[in-house]
Amino acid sequence: MPDAVHNLPSELDQLPDRDPQETAEWRESLDAVTEHAGADRASYLVQRTVEHAHDTGLDVPELLESPYVNTIPTDAEPAYPGDEALDQRITAWNRWNAAAMVKFPTVSMGLGPLSAIYQARFNRYLTHRGIKDTSASHVWAFLGDGEMDEPESTAALALAAREELDNLTFVINCNLQRLDGPVRPNFKIVQELEAQFRGAGWNVIKVLWGSAWDELFKLDTEGALARRLREVPDAQFQTYATRDAAYIREHFFGASEALGRIAAQLSDEQIIECFHRSRGGHEPRKVFAAYQAAVEHKGTPTVILAQTVKGWSLGPGFESRNANHQMKKLTKDEFRGMRDVLELPIEDSAIDAAEMVPYCHPGADAPEIKYLHERRRALGGLAPARKVVPTGLPAPAEKPFDALKKGSGSQEIATTMAFVRLVKDLMREKETGKRWVPIVPDEARTFGMESLFPSAGLYSPKGQTYEPVDRDQLLYYKEAVSGQILNEGITEAGSLADFTAAATSYATHGEPMIPFYIFYSMFGFQRTGDQFWALADQLGRGFVIGATAGRTTMTGEGLQHADGHSPLLASTNPAAMIYDPAFAYEVAVIVKDGLRRMYGPDADKQEDVFYYLTVYNEPKVQPAMPEGVTEEQIVKGLYKFRDAAAVEGTSPAPADAPRIQLLASGTAIHWTTEAQRILAEEWGVAADVWSAPSWSELRREALECDAAALRGEERVPYVTRALEGAPGPVLAVSDWMRAVPDQISQWVEQDWASLGTDGFGLSDTRDAARRHFGVDPQSVVVAALARLARRGEVKSEDVRKAAEKYGLA
Repeated sequence: MPDAVHNLPSELDQLPDRDPQETAEWRESLDAVTEHAGADRASYLVQRTVEHAHDTGLDVPELLESPYVNTIPTDAEPAYPGDEALDQRITAWNRWNAAAMVKFPTVSMGLGPLSAIYQARFNRYLTHRGIKDTSASHVWAFLGDGEMDEPESTAALALAAREELDNLTFVINCNLQRLDGPVRPNFKIVQELEAQFRGAGWNVIKVLWGSAWDELFKLDTEGALARRLREVPDAQFQTYATRDAAYIREHFFGASEALGRIAAQLSDEQIIECFHRSRGGHEPRKVFAAYQAAVEHKGTPTVILAQTVKGWSLGPGFESRNANHQMKKLTKDEFRGMRDVLELPIEDSAIDAAEMVPYCHPGADAPEIKYLHERRRALGGLAPARKVVPTGLPAPAEKPFDALKKGSGSQEIATTMAFVRLVKDLMREKETGKRWVPIVPDEARTFGMESLFPSAGLYSPKGQTYEPVDRDQLLYYKEAVSGQILNEGITEAGSLADFTAAATSYATHGEPMIPFYIFYSMFGFQRTGDQFWALADQLGRGFVIGATAGRTTMTGEGLQHADGHSPLLASTNPAAMIYDPAFAYEVAVIVKDGLRRMYGPDADKQEDVFYYLTVYNEPKVQPAMPEGVTEEQIVKGLYKFRDAAAVEGTSPAPADAPRIQLLASGTAIHWTTEAQRILAEEWGVAADVWSAPSWSELRREALECDAAALRGEERVPYVTRALEGAPGPVLAVSDWMRAVPDQISQWVEQDWASLGTDGFGLSDTRDAARRHFGVDPQSVVVAALARLARRGEVKSEDVRKAAEKYGLA
C-alpha cells in the first residue's frame, strides 16, 4: 500500500521495502535540506547522490537532464595539444575568407545523422564478418540543432545505443536558431536534445559556455545562476545576445537578489562578453576536451552539444539575428567590423578599393601558416581527399545465370523468387560470395528469402542470446555476429542508409561490397527519394530491388501498395540503371551486366551507377531465353520476343493481314502475348510481341544520340533501329502509368500509342484491376483494333464488336 508521504501510488509500491523506517529517514533528510537550505541545494544533493551511485556501479536509472552548464569542468580539461592562440588566428583568417566567398551553405537536412549511424554500424559489420578490421575507425557527424527536427535525424538513435556504437560521435552545433527564428522559442533545445539522447542511451557532453563564464560560475555560491540559465527560454537568451548590459542586468540578473549580488561584481564589459560572444563551441580548448572525452568513451555513442552564436564575429547586424539567412552579403562597414572582431591586419584601403572584398592571406612565412603546415603534415596531409584504389572482382561462374536462362520448365515462379534464387547461388561463389550484402526492411519471408537464414545468418553484434521459436524448422531465424543479412526492421530509410554504407565501401574502405536492397516497390523512390540522390552523390554501387512491383500485382493490401510510377521517379536520377524485367532469364542477364559494369575485373572500367530492378510477385512459367535473342539486346532494353508467325495453335496470318507491334515490360508481357493469340485467332490480326526490359535505358541512349547529333555526329537511337521496318503501328503496354513507356515515343517512327495504369486504381482481384485500367488481354485487343481502324486496316465496326464481346462497351 502507498505510504502517507506519497500523494499518488508509485511503481515502487509493488516492491518490498525491508526497512520502511530507513526509507522515511532519507525522505525526512531531504525535506529538511529543502526547508533550511532551499530547493536548489536539495536538488544538487540528489543529483550528486545519483552521480555517485553510477560511479560506484549501482543500477540506478539515468537522469535525462543535467544542469545547464558544461559537462567537463574547466579544471578537468586536458592539456591542449597545439598552440591555441595560433589556432584561433587561423580560424579568424578562414572565417574572413569564408565570408568573402559564401554565406550560410545548406544541405539536405536529416540525412547526415541517419547515414552516420548506419555507416558506423556497417564498419562494425565489416569487422565482425572478417572482411576488414575497422576497429580503429571513428564516424563523426556535424549537425545543426534545427536539423534535429527532421524525423530522419533521430530515427535510429536507439539502434546506435543498442548496438553500442562507441565508434560514433554526433557534434550538434546549438546556435539556438533556425531559418525563421529560434529552434525552441519557449523552451531549451539543448536540454531537450540532452534528454532525447540520454533517453535513447547515448553519452551526452555539453559544451555550452566559454571561459568568460568561469568567473560568473565561481560567484554562484547559491546555485542561482545555474537555475536562471536553465529557466530562460532560448528566444529570450537570443535577445540577451543582442541587447546592452543595462537590459541584461535588469531582465536576467534582476530575477532574484542572489543574481543581483553577482551582477554587482561584474563590469558591463564582462556581461557583454559573456552574453554576446563567449560560447563553448567557439573555444578550441573546450571543444578539444569534448572531442577527447568522446573518443575515449566506451560502450555507447556520444553526442556533443556545442553552443555557439549564430553569425559569430560578423557583427551586430548578423549575430543572433533571425533574418541572417536572408543576408547574403556584408556591407563594407560590416566587413570592417568583422575585421576588428577577428583582429586581422587588413587595411581599410584593401576593403574600400576592391569591388569584391578580397581574400586575404597572412603570408607564406607567417607563424600561422608555418604552424598550420606542421599540424597538417602530422595529420597526414594538407586536405582530406577521396582516394579510391580500384579493385576489380572476378566474374562469377556462368552456372547461376545459366540456371535462369534455361527457364523453369513447368514450375511457376515469380521474378522476385528468380532474383532471390540467383543471389543465393551467387552468395556461394568462392571469391565473391562473402561480398554480397542482403538488406531487407522486415519482409524477408515475404520475398522468399528465408532460405538464406540458416546459411547466411542475420547480422547481430550480440549473436543469438535466445532460442528462436522456430528452431525446430529447417529455415529457422538464425542471428549471428558474423551474419550476412541486414534485416533492419520496419525502416526503409534505415535500410537505404545501410545500402549506402555498403555501396560506398569500395571507396571508404577499399573493400568492394555488393549490396542488394529489396523492398515493397511503392516504398522505394517514393518514400526515400532524397536518400537515393545522396546515394548517387556518393557514387554508390549495388542492386536496388523493387519487389511486388506494378499497379495491379499487389491489389489486396490497399492502394498504398499499388505502385504504378516508381520507374518514372527513378528515371530522374542520373545514376539509376532502371530495368523492368519480364522473365527470369532477363533478370539473370541484367544482374550479370550490373556486376560487370560496377565490379568487373577491369577496375579502370568500373562505373559509378546502381541498378534498379522491378520484380513481381506473380508466379508464372518462366520460358527459356529464346534462340536469337542476345544479352546485348536485353541490356539495351528492347528485343522481339515472339513473332506473329510463332503463335501456337494458330494458322500463319496471310501476307496482307493487318500488322501491329506490341511492346511490353514486366508482368504485362503475359497480357500482351495472350492478346497476340486472341488477335490472331479471332480477328485475323498479326501482332509481333516485343519485350522492353528498360524504357529508361532506351531513352537514355536516344538522348545521347540526340546530343551527338548536335556535335555533327550521325547516330541513330537503338530503339529506332530495333523497330525499323516493323509493319503497322506500335502499342506499348505496362503495369505502370503511361508516362513510363511514353519516354521513348519520340524516337519511334511508327504510329505510337500506350496503355498503362494511370490513376489510383482499386483493391480487387488482379483480373478486375487490369480490366479497370484497360490493360488486360481483351483491353489490349480492343486498343490494337482501334489503332488499326484509324489507319483503315480493320473495320471500325470490328472495334465495337470486340468491345461488346469482351464486356468493354
